[in-house]
Amino acid sequence: MIRILLVDDHPSVGEGTKNMIEQDPDMRVTVLPSAMDALELVKTESFDVMLFDLNMPVISGLELTKRMISANPDHRILIYTGYEISPNFNLLIESGVCGFISKTVSREQLHNAIRCALRDEAVIPVQLLRQLRRRDIRLSQDREEKALEEVSINEREQEILQEVASGSSNKDIASKLLMSQRTVEYNLTRIFEKLGVRSRSEAIVEAKRLGLISSSEFM
Repeated sequence: MIRILLVDDHPSVGEGTKNMIEQDPDMRVTVLPSAMDALELVKTESFDVMLFDLNMPVISGLELTKRMISANPDHRILIYTGYEISPNFNLLIESGVCGFISKTVSREQLHNAIRCALRDEAVIPVQLLRQLRRRDIRLSQDREEKALEEVSINEREQEILQEVASGSSNKDIASKLLMSQRTVEYNLTRIFEKLGVRSRSEAIVEAKRLGLISSSEFM
């Protein structure tokens, strides 16, 4: 029996994915809504493959991966997300993930990805490989190590960065992303701290260099 741990803070997604995976009689899925629950469970139970949502509150899928791999480098972890992950590709690979699965994949693709992970094979969609080649977001090794240590931009912060790069005001960002203007300001402060910058223009330049936003955002 293949034991799978799925961590996703959206209950409907978690249960739907569980039902889809368990159509393979050799697979059994445990679904948890938070990273904290997962960190506690693995102290007493073991899993063959783990699927983590990338954008979760408190502890992101990236941070959860780092903690899991730190505790046991043999964990096989797949990032299971509906978001664009290419800007964070280097950080995710260095954290220890063995692949990526879109939440839009078919049942067969999901089963195949899990079995590839079990064989210690990388799981990377062709579309992502093409994006990476086209955008060339690779960092120099020393810069990448620094980024891993100092920068952990979540997807909400990335969305805000993209809006900043397009010239949107805090008010416009708040309206578009359905949050208060104060929340936008708080997030911008955190982004500036993470990037080690003091202004919007500096944040844009640094985010571009780290591959967090694409060059098209400046056009």
